[in-house]
Amino acid sequence: MRDNGGADSGAGSRGERPTRAEAEAAVRTLLRWAGDDPDREGLLDTPSRVTRGYEEWFSGYATDPVSLLERTFEETDGYDEIVLLRDIRLESTCEHHMAPILGRVHVGYLPHRRVVGISKLARVVEAYARRLQIQEKLTAQIANTIQDVLRPRGVAVVIEAAHQCMTTRGVHKPGVTMVTSRMLGAFRDNAATRRELLAMINNRGTTIQTE
Repeated sequence: MRDNGGADSGAGSRGERPTRAEAEAAVRTLLRWAGDDPDREGLLDTPSRVTRGYEEWFSGYATDPVSLLERTFEETDGYDEIVLLRDIRLESTCEHHMAPILGRVHVGYLPHRRVVGISKLARVVEAYARRLQIQEKLTAQIANTIQDVLRPRGVAVVIEAAHQCMTTRGVHKPGVTMVTSRMLGAFRDNAATRRELLAMINNRGTTIQTE
């Protein structure tokens, strides 16, 4: 699998992948460790269900984000203003506690001669989100990949998310949202351009500050 050199894939050196039977056995061990009986009726199929769920939740390891952006379009009639895809649903998993990270992602860029299909931006988000993550790294990976492949005049990624590792355990603070951003090119260098982007995002009532 190819990956963007400017953004750590997060996969690392994983070695030989365990078999499905080994994965299911691990789930059975966790069920016993939690204090339940994996042989009782309600849990008999749980190991199989969990492993199938992992195939979906962590499918990003098998996806090349770079290849998603390689097909672009140059027939733009000179369009060179902000392209913003707002409120992309985020479903990821905290790499520290393997608890859900749920929120939304806003992706914007300033085209330079070419644009990409908007669904591809959402797919790049999905490719990185469906891996074990921390929000800061996820934000940087999305922005860096778009910048490296499309070479636009600027890229901006803003993520707003709730982390169940702190809302359902530990400090137990529900309702807390973490906001991260990565600004590249014109969005980093030009305050007016950055304000325009954040105003477009805030138009739907988010709480991101423009200063």
